[in-house]
Amino acid sequence: MVATDISTGEAADRLAIRGLIDAWAHCADRRTPHEQAALFVPDGTVTVYQGDPATTEPVQRLRGRAQLAEAFTVLDTYDVTTHFNGQSTIALDGDRAIGESYCLAHHVFVEDGQRTLMVISIRYLDTFTRGDKGWLFAERRLVTDWTDKRPSTA
Repeated sequence: MVATDISTGEAADRLAIRGLIDAWAHCADRRTPHEQAALFVPDGTVTVYQGDPATTEPVQRLRGRAQLAEAFTVLDTYDVTTHFNGQSTIALDGDRAIGESYCLAHHVFVEDGQRTLMVISIRYLDTFTRGDKGWLFAERRLVTDWTDKRPSTA
């Protein structure tokens, strides 16, 4: 969908939601799991899939900010990460919205003495809600479409 004639309020909502998506990536790469969890409503969820959610079972389900923050510390196992956000679509419906966004998540680590780069192609299927503190994630379904892992040089 290409939005060519949108109101100022709708444009502001879309920009705020995109900022939320980008804040997720920023918090992940800066290793601030409690800030990342605060991007969710208190009982927000993350469900992780290896492939299409219509045909695969989730490999992980998380609920609530405490559980989310704890799970986000998994990124500490990498030397560095860069989450590069790509295109996104957002459908607004009052104080709720749904969206899909793409991300290439780069992870650098040492494996068997070799510097390694793993790139994960991720699609996020999101449900957002607007409250007193603005837009927050209510649900994120993280879908891994593909992974590439290879030796890397500094």
